[in-house]
Amino acid sequence: MKKKENSFKDAEQNTNKEGLDQNIETCDECNCEKEQSDTPCSKEVEEIKAKLEEKSKQCEDYFDKLQRTAAEFDNFKKRTVKEKEALYSDATSEVVAAFLPVVDNLERAIEAANKDVNANSLKEGVELVYRQMKDVLQKLNVEVIEAVGNEFDPNLHNAVSHVDDEQYGNNIIIEEFQKGYMLKDKVIRYSMVKVAN
Repeated sequence: MKKKENSFKDAEQNTNKEGLDQNIETCDECNCEKEQSDTPCSKEVEEIKAKLEEKSKQCEDYFDKLQRTAAEFDNFKKRTVKEKEALYSDATSEVVAAFLPVVDNLERAIEAANKDVNANSLKEGVELVYRQMKDVLQKLNVEVIEAVGNEFDPNLHNAVSHVDDEQYGNNIIIEEFQKGYMLKDKVIRYSMVKVAN
């Protein structure tokens, strides 16, 4: 019985060996094992290797470009923040510089009031400072919002009081408690007004 098993195993090994030999022959036919460059199989492998190398280089180029773009964008953000801060600082400096003469004149008016100057000269000094302040606002393109006699506009006015009066039209501003100001199209402060209904 052992002889039968051994002969069976020998036959199986022979069959496996024959199959392996056939596979090697098949592989020999396409020359995958042999390094011959003129066969179609090796040419295909070389082409695939070349394409892989090309794609790898392309990926490296894209990655390099991505890194450079990310660094440039980061620098751009930092530069933009610095420019914004510089613009804000410059604008603030210009506005403060425009108001400094007004501050100087107010200080002079306070000194004059301490020296027991008569009321007329003090009044003239305050009026002068007020005119100077209006000139500064005009140079900065700040305008007063017209209110009394105009129709109420919630985009420009803040109604703090309503009154029923048939003498005035509907929704007309009859009194201004505090002036409003605009810089070009932007409202800096809304006018506080009384509106007739």
